Amino acid sequence: MDRSVDQFVLETAEGRRRYALPAGAMRIAEELTAAALALLFPHFATADRRSAADVEDELYAMRRTVEGFLLAERHDPAWVHEVGSAFGSALPPLREALALDARAICEADPAARDLDEVILGYPGFFAIACYRIAHALRGLGAGLLPRLITEFAHRETGIDIHPGAVIGGSLAIDHGTGIVIGETTVIGQRVRLYQGVTLGALSVRKELARHKRHPTIEDDVVIYANATILGGDTVIGAGSIIGGNVWLTHSIPAGSVVTHGATVERPREADEALMEYNI
Repeated sequence: MDRSVDQFVLETAEGRRRYALPAGAMRIAEELTAAALALLFPHFATADRRSAADVEDELYAMRRTVEGFLLAERHDPAWVHEVGSAFGSALPPLREALALDARAICEADPAARDLDEVILGYPGFFAIACYRIAHALRGLGAGLLPRLITEFAHRETGIDIHPGAVIGGSLAIDHGTGIVIGETTVIGQRVRLYQGVTLGALSVRKELARHKRHPTIEDDVVIYANATILGGDTVIGAGSIIGGNVWLTHSIPAGSVVTHGATVERPREADEALMEYNI
């Protein structure tokens, strides 16, 4: 369906710039995400499909949603149609990648009973699915739409994955709340992340926007809760284990085990006051 276009003017340091965005941009991003997930996995379908024609209709409607959004941003119908077609063709490999992610999560979590539970109920899988949809669109040249899709996942799950990050297959996110994965992060195959992990930048200076600011995580790395890894030159070698609450700003070789060394255990003295925390 065609979308109406809202025109507005924004004052910037460089002067007045005119923008065109589809009305209800966030709502469209959410609708598109839901439509793509329904095509990728029947778990998310909102109605029974009785024939292949029903799937074709859903695919056509999803493509029209993508094209309507992009046309508002960039008035180039030929390019917009090309992106919509390419995105539709990208769905089968996207499904294969997400099936590997779901299996990785299921195998990493003893509490997961089956793949259906992971696909429908795990916030980590939902966030990864939104990221992979958004990353595919970004790779086709879409600008704002991919970011709105991953921000939808961020609001729903507390997991913030920038669509520009490059993430290999079989990513497992367990629990996930508070995870941040920056724009230039590179993650290898079969990596496992727990809640609160930050893969961030050492500096937020705007002039570094086009530089690699976030770390590289090689294959088969496990990063436990609340670990923080920063810097574009930081490489976590393959097969390493990063313990909870670790703070890293330098590279480590393959096969390393890094733990937080500030924990001290001792008996409490009889007259020692209790520490009280209010959360």
